[in-house]
Amino acid sequence: MEEKYIAALEIGSSHIRAAVGTVDDTGTLTLLAVEEEHAVDVVRYGIVQNVDEVSNRIKRLILRLENYPSISPRKIKGLYISIGGRSTASTSREVVRQFDDVTDITAHIIDQMKEEAKANGLTERTVIDVLPKDFIVDNLECSNPVGTLGKYIKADINLITCRPKILRNLDIAITERQQLAVKDRFVRQLSIADLVLTGDEKQLGCMLVDFGAETTTVSIYRGGSLRYLTTIPLGSRNITRDVMMLNNITEERAEELKRALGDAMNEEPNFRKSDFDGDASKVNSGIRARAGEIAVNILEQVKYAGYSLPNDIAAGIVIVGAGAKLKGFVDLLAEQSKVKVRLGALPSTIRITDSRLQNINMLDIIALLNSAASHNPVECTEKPVNTTPAPDPFVDGEDDGPGIKPIKGGKKYKEHDEEPREKGPSRIKKIFGNIVKGWDSLLDDRESDDDE
Repeated sequence: MEEKYIAALEIGSSHIRAAVGTVDDTGTLTLLAVEEEHAVDVVRYGIVQNVDEVSNRIKRLILRLENYPSISPRKIKGLYISIGGRSTASTSREVVRQFDDVTDITAHIIDQMKEEAKANGLTERTVIDVLPKDFIVDNLECSNPVGTLGKYIKADINLITCRPKILRNLDIAITERQQLAVKDRFVRQLSIADLVLTGDEKQLGCMLVDFGAETTTVSIYRGGSLRYLTTIPLGSRNITRDVMMLNNITEERAEELKRALGDAMNEEPNFRKSDFDGDASKVNSGIRARAGEIAVNILEQVKYAGYSLPNDIAAGIVIVGAGAKLKGFVDLLAEQSKVKVRLGALPSTIRITDSRLQNINMLDIIALLNSAASHNPVECTEKPVNTTPAPDPFVDGEDDGPGIKPIKGGKKYKEHDEEPREKGPSRIKKIFGNIVKGWDSLLDDRESDDDE
């Protein structure tokens, strides 16, 4: 079976990324290319603000991807997209069904319960995913009720919701402006979880932290299911802006200093003197203060979810996102939470054609492609149709028939012609008319010779 080309688009709080990969008949994903555009001036907290400018940057990304030798001459016609941002959160709903007689619980019944939960969502928000957490059939808990028998079933269901503006602006930028079809959409945090978390971590209890530029999304898993998801309006850019204001420098320079001097754990930063000639301890003090605030807000989500540290998060914390690269931040979380903390990493099951793509910054877009590859992927590209015209029968060097000289030099008519030569059926008719006239003339000459 021919490989399918799938394309994905991810809009974060500081960037727009697009990628193309292939999926073979075994379901193996091969990443071919990733392109990126900065977006801090057109996207805020993961929500598109300037639709026209975002649309233009999407167009540039698509054109660059189409120029890769591994993709050309294919054209991208559709995209898988991820949904995230400041308003993304989970809401719990309970749905109960009672039957007159013992009933076989089928997938159809579960789907009906999920639709009922979705219909009872928050009116001012849009439901983007429905995830069952727990089922009870006749007072017995079960992880998968399909196939069980009972007269009573209760489902505890998570609704993942967002503000309608997120979807509306994405639709305008992608579908209306660029005429690209949205093949499917996935919740960003769920895609990342499927990529970097193990089944044991989800079962034992773990926290996934996506530490972005302007937002930090926290999700908690226990018993193999998502239990809680929320987005905090704090990110690594808050640290950069603190450095910028404290030192009266540009944001670009502040970002450089954050990377060179920042250390969330140590008061005295270890850096090269050539990187900064000011008071490095003062700069790092501001960085540590903000990093500490973000860490506290992250760990407070465990309480809001109804759990406690470290008992209910036995498998620890997994952190991804550009903010996770701040020196000492992983150690800070581990110290405050009393659980192990690790950076998320790509699984070996995904083939990477370019080793430069194997870093924490690319996890979000690769996770999206992975979700697409795992859910009956559809082709996102098409090959251009060969539109080369058939050769003209009346081209240079060809003999057009008796009495007609070949046309030379690519001209459409002979130099002594008064009008351009006719084309198509009328041209052919004229040629054969001349032939017939020629034969008639020969016959007339013969008849005159006979008469003599």
